[in-house]
Parts: sequence; C-alpha cells; structure tokens
Amino acid sequence: MSTHEPLADRDESPAPSGADSPSRSAVVSAASAAPEASAAPAVPAAPAVPAQERSGWFSRDLLLVAGVCLLALLLVNAFVARPFAVPSASMENTLRPGDRLVVNQLAYDFGGHAERGDVVVFDGTGSFLPYASESSGAQRFVAGLGLASSGDTVYVKRVIGIGGDRVTCCGSDGRIKVNGVPLEESDYLSPGDAPSQVPFDVVVPAGKLWVMGDHRSDSRDSRDHLGQPGGGFVPESKVIGRADWVVFPFGRWTSLDRPAGFAALGGTGGHGDQR
Repeated sequence: MSTHEPLADRDESPAPSGADSPSRSAVVSAASAAPEASAAPAVPAAPAVPAQERSGWFSRDLLLVAGVCLLALLLVNAFVARPFAVPSASMENTLRPGDRLVVNQLAYDFGGHAERGDVVVFDGTGSFLPYASESSGAQRFVAGLGLASSGDTVYVKRVIGIGGDRVTCCGSDGRIKVNGVPLEESDYLSPGDAPSQVPFDVVVPAGKLWVMGDHRSDSRDSRDHLGQPGGGFVPESKVIGRADWVVFPFGRWTSLDRPAGFAALGGTGGHGDQR
C-alpha cells in the first residue's frame, strides 16, 4: 500500500480528470526515481541508556559534589573562619550568651599580631587554666575541623594590653590607663560597671596579652589570675583568632569593630613609658 497522500490532499483541490492526469502509481514512481545521492545518509540511533544506570550516575555525581563541598567546609573551618558560641555573660553587652561568632583564624598570620581593642578567642590552657592538662594533637585537630566541641578551655575576651604595655587601674579618675593614657571605654563597657574593682599594675611581657571582659563585674579574666603561674597573661600563640562577626541570632548580626577609644593609645607602649 502506498504511504503517499493523493494530490487532492496536498493543495486541497480535486485532482484533474482525464488521460493526462497522473495516476497514484506515477506519483509514487516519480518520487522513487529521485537520485539516490540526494537522500541523507542514515545515522545509527544512539543506544538507549537504562534508567537504572542513569540513576546510578546521578547518585555518584551527587555524592561527589557533596563530598567536595564538605571537604571545602572543613578546610575553611579549620584554617580560615571558625564558628564559636558565646558561653557566658562576661562580654555583655557586646556579646550575649548564645551568640554565634565567626572567628577569623588568619587575622594574625603572616606576621600579624593582636591589637588593643580586638575581641579574641583563645585557649586558656596554661594561662587561665594553668593546671589543666593539654589536649592531645588529635583532639585539637578534630576540634579545629569543627567536628567536636572546643571544651571548657576556650575563652572570648577583649585585648586591653599587648606586649610591652604597662596597664594600671585605677587612679583617682577610676579609669584604666595604658602606658599612662586613660582608656575611654564607654563604647563597650557594660552599663553600670566600673572599669575594675580589682586594682592592678602590670607590665605585659613580650608575646603575651592582657585581656578583660566587657562585663567587668561578671568576668573572670586576667585580673583573676595575677597570683597564678603566668600572671593572667595570655600567650599570643594560644590565640585561635579574632572574633569579627556576630552572625546569630539574625537580629544581632553585626561586625565587631575595634572601639574608637583605643585610637588614643596609638604610638604609646614600651615598659611603662608615661605620658
């Protein structure tokens, strides 16, 4: 049976009658008589891929992407930016219990040093916890990847004095002085708190930090360890990083910039130089 439609179906007009009218067989013969060279070469059809095999490829690709993302997240968490939760009220009102911080672990790499006014996260073993046992290398590595809690040895405080500074409190004005310069703390000190109820006069050793909480009446910081080994000074080598952002709760999303009051201390320093 011919598969070609009659001419009447092509132009929607009746086919002419008479002897000159081409028959259906003639039309078919004319079409079949076209040169073979004009016919497109046959292209073999691609073999069909079973649905089960396609599903397997998709699953493997998905696992590969997930693995790469997880590895990238672990590397960033271990060496670049690390999340921490604030455990106590010692840094109120700058930080509140439950706040989540992003800690910049590269802030003091490549020759950088902690600066006055920075909020730092550090391991207090050997300073705030002079008798605590040191974590094993494996424990520190796992905690650094964010796969385990950092434990009770990690603190967050504000740097008040750096190596070579003389930090004193408190004179007749009731203010802390760094190298003889009164420190303006109204930007961050918890409302109603005095700069310190504990008098002190210390010179910060090279490579160490004097740190204090912003909520002075509710902070165990360098002042509380004056009579202990290490004198309450935190080695810079124990600093995990600088707290740069509060990222949760979302309503408290903010950057932790260095307070303006520390600008007056620029250019001072050096074992008790007075101004």
